[in-house]
Amino acid sequence: MKQPHSKIRPLFISLSVLLFVSLTGCWSSHEIEEQSLGIGLAFDKGLKSKIEKELSKKGEGYTKKDLITSTFQIITPQVASSTTKQSGPSQKSYINISQTGDSVLQMIREFSLEREQALTSHHMKVIVISESLAKSYDLEQLLDENLRDNDFRPSCVVLISKGRAKSTLETKTAGEIPAFRLVGILDNTFRTSRILPPMPLFKLESKLHSESSFLLQNVDSVSGEVKFAGASVIDGKTHKMKGFLNEEELEGVTWITGKGKGGVVKSFDKKTGQLMVYEVETMKSTIKPRVKGNNISFDVNIESEGRLAENWVVSGDPFKNEFLNKAEKSAEKEVKRLVRNSLEKMQKEYRVDVAGFGNRLRIENPKLWMKVKKDWDQTFSEIPINYNVKLTIKDYGTSGGTKK
Repeated sequence: MKQPHSKIRPLFISLSVLLFVSLTGCWSSHEIEEQSLGIGLAFDKGLKSKIEKELSKKGEGYTKKDLITSTFQIITPQVASSTTKQSGPSQKSYINISQTGDSVLQMIREFSLEREQALTSHHMKVIVISESLAKSYDLEQLLDENLRDNDFRPSCVVLISKGRAKSTLETKTAGEIPAFRLVGILDNTFRTSRILPPMPLFKLESKLHSESSFLLQNVDSVSGEVKFAGASVIDGKTHKMKGFLNEEELEGVTWITGKGKGGVVKSFDKKTGQLMVYEVETMKSTIKPRVKGNNISFDVNIESEGRLAENWVVSGDPFKNEFLNKAEKSAEKEVKRLVRNSLEKMQKEYRVDVAGFGNRLRIENPKLWMKVKKDWDQTFSEIPINYNVKLTIKDYGTSGGTKK
């Protein structure tokens, strides 16, 4: 009866040793105290810092052209520890360090000559590219190192800055980390239709390879404060920034694509001129290509359900269908204005399709798409587009009744 136990014991010891070995960690791991965690990256046109200029005067450095300034936002255990122990209005939870040169990788390696901790990109959250740089360089070339680097997080979001990109990685709020703030703003799409769906690196790479034009979210900064303000139009052929959509024009594109999760439509009563506000609860859009011979056109049908969120009209009962119909028509008129202005900007000024019309044609008529895709942006600029908007007020809040 004891023989089975004598066989089990060696097996148990072997399994215990194997488990112990598997818990010893990775042989190539680095202690977190030895690393600087990169969480944000800004690209600007080359502008040397005072320290870089002084070192150059002393003959330090390497052969390079000062084309690009890379600013890394990093957090280290030392910074986190000091922030926890020392609270105060001037205490920062991050460090921004910059290098100027012509090779992104070389600039990263330069940090190894200045800092004890190795710079890692495993936790990179956001890349901000200045408008001036995006207009001058092919984004595929500019981001080549980031796209190739296996250590670089592919979910890292890309934004365009209207001014110096470096400024978007600054804040005056104690304890706030700018890179996290930028990513956090992207979560507010259920409150506004002026924020694009996030554009991470892996999605951006596919956009660049498709040679289709697209939009990148714009961010502006003033004195440590930031705001998402419109979008940059990226040309599918050159991969450079071609122009800019303001906030209302971006809102119009959101209605065309139907990708909005929320938002506000502000309109005015035709008779009184008083304000009425429609809040979006749902939004959807269908883009239907129409092909007759060699002629192409599109029908866009936009539908939304929402609530009467604010009403300044002093006459009429918000609980009555007559008033609600009037509010719906007023909001529909405003959405049509937004859509019309966006189409005008896309077709007449920039001559690019950034709303997915070509993609719908590719899906529904692939043979025709193969014929027109090479010069699609030019073709798109001459195509008739019809649109219809239907908004339905399903909720008018807890306040109502005839106003006196």
